[in-house]
Amino acid sequence: MTAQRTSANDAAASFVRRHIGPSPRDVAAMLETVGARSLNALMAETLPPSIRQKAPLDFGAPLSETEALAHMAALAKQNQVFTSLIGQGYSGTILPAVIQRNILENPAWYTAYTPYQPEISQGRLEALFNFQTMICDLTGLDVANASLLDEATAAAEAMALAERVSAAKTRSFFVDSEVHPQTLAVLRTRAEPLGWKVIVGDPLTDLEGAEVLGALLQYPGTTGAVRDLRRRSRCCAPMARWRLWPLICWR
Repeated sequence: MTAQRTSANDAAASFVRRHIGPSPRDVAAMLETVGARSLNALMAETLPPSIRQKAPLDFGAPLSETEALAHMAALAKQNQVFTSLIGQGYSGTILPAVIQRNILENPAWYTAYTPYQPEISQGRLEALFNFQTMICDLTGLDVANASLLDEATAAAEAMALAERVSAAKTRSFFVDSEVHPQTLAVLRTRAEPLGWKVIVGDPLTDLEGAEVLGALLQYPGTTGAVRDLRRRSRCCAPMARWRLWPLICWR
């Protein structure tokens, strides 16, 4: 029995057909299904005229890579940098050159681990391990998670974990009033369908004696407040130079 071979041109045409959009026949069938005369008519029925582009975009002449980089750099120089007062966790940060070069820009982290492994999984694993080690150093914990979640979602997951392991009969969870609003919103969204109650208050005055399964404290607070929350924990080391108690002191 002789196998039928496919020519290179046929294979290429088949690949293109599978990956590059619908054919004119497919478009006609879909338009007939939705009852539209053409794609333009469908767009006119779908998009309000007030938000549609009336004329083609004027992109100008195409640029080479070097020209495009120079153009973007010139545009970036027009930005004016001001002091951010938005608060809510959006604080200015300092990125030391040694961290930028040896961690964020280290080619050993974003090149293939082996010739047959195109992804950057090996470098990602090493980066997560470094992150876990740093969190253990800051908190004094024996283990630390390396979650890729945003802060608000991570807080909701922490609340869910506290509920699963808590022996308390209550389903109330205490949340610091200084928690970022976006974090509080996600906590409430997660708690509502599960029948949990989110209690918001000042941990220095409202947490003691409260029947809750867990608590979430914000340090520093969303308004920038730096409060001495060691009254809710035990301290084991002197104050840090930047006048903030390290989290390891709260144990």
